[in-house]
Amino acid sequence: ENEALDMALGVGTSCCANRMSRTMVNANARAGIAGPRCGVAPSARRASTPRRARAAAAAVVGSPFPRGREGAAALPVRPIGARVGARPSFGRVATKAADQPSVSADSGDDGAMQERLVTGGFIALWYAVNVAFNLTNKSLFKHFPYPWTVSTVHVLVGTIYCALAYFAGAKNASFGRPVSKKEFGMIFAPASMHALGHIAANLSFAAVAISLTHTVKTLEPAFSAGLQWLLMGQATPLPVLLSLVPIISGVAMAVAGDLTFNVMGFAGAMISNLTFGLRAVLSKKTMGDLKDLSSTSLYAYTTLISLIICAPLALVVEGPSLAT
Repeated sequence: ENEALDMALGVGTSCCANRMSRTMVNANARAGIAGPRCGVAPSARRASTPRRARAAAAAVVGSPFPRGREGAAALPVRPIGARVGARPSFGRVATKAADQPSVSADSGDDGAMQERLVTGGFIALWYAVNVAFNLTNKSLFKHFPYPWTVSTVHVLVGTIYCALAYFAGAKNASFGRPVSKKEFGMIFAPASMHALGHIAANLSFAAVAISLTHTVKTLEPAFSAGLQWLLMGQATPLPVLLSLVPIISGVAMAVAGDLTFNVMGFAGAMISNLTFGLRAVLSKKTMGDLKDLSSTSLYAYTTLISLIICAPLALVVEGPSLAT
């Protein structure tokens, strides 16, 4: 309070200071206190000054400091060892706080880039394995022309893999969990389309050149878009539909000029497009109904149901030929 009183008495205009000085003298005279003597310490004089006079002196107009206890001006406290005139460290704190979002944003960008790379790697792997699969199939049909039986063997191998993974403890990489009869019936619809589409594609591979089959099968997105609108009422954006026009035109040109074209191969590829389009739409609907069943588990059950469908058909169509 003594330091605050000194600061308060040292600010303001000269007239205010004189007026306050006369006020203090008159107050001292009424209180019977002797005036200040030469050589008396300022602290002693302040100690003898009544509180009201000191409060009035602290209320000098123009004081730059906020009011403190008992009307005294509150002074800013400077930490011990701090330099006079040093800038506060709020800027540094703000700078550090501002740097934090950039770090998290950078980590988010890295995570998004890593996800794109992983997705691109899976797409490239799928194309490579698909090319090897088709080439092996085509060479196989030259020596073993039984596409129904080959289709059954394909889904049989997939079912064996899923069963081994499930019983080995890798349930997330196979069936995931047992399903009820109702859930099995829900999966049966897209699985049956998968089985029929797989057989139709192999029939086309066995009948025509593999290039023609794949060219015709590029129409599958067009079938999916149309079936999605017919069955689920979900319209495909116009830019996406326009992007399919060059594909349709290219397929028409390729089919018209292919020397290996025949009705069996073309019909098999088109049936495969239709059934795989239905599989895509029905699988999407099934995934929406079965919330706790992953896409991997759905495909595992699809493979199992496809085996149940393909095996009897192969026995009926090609069984007698294989028996002889």
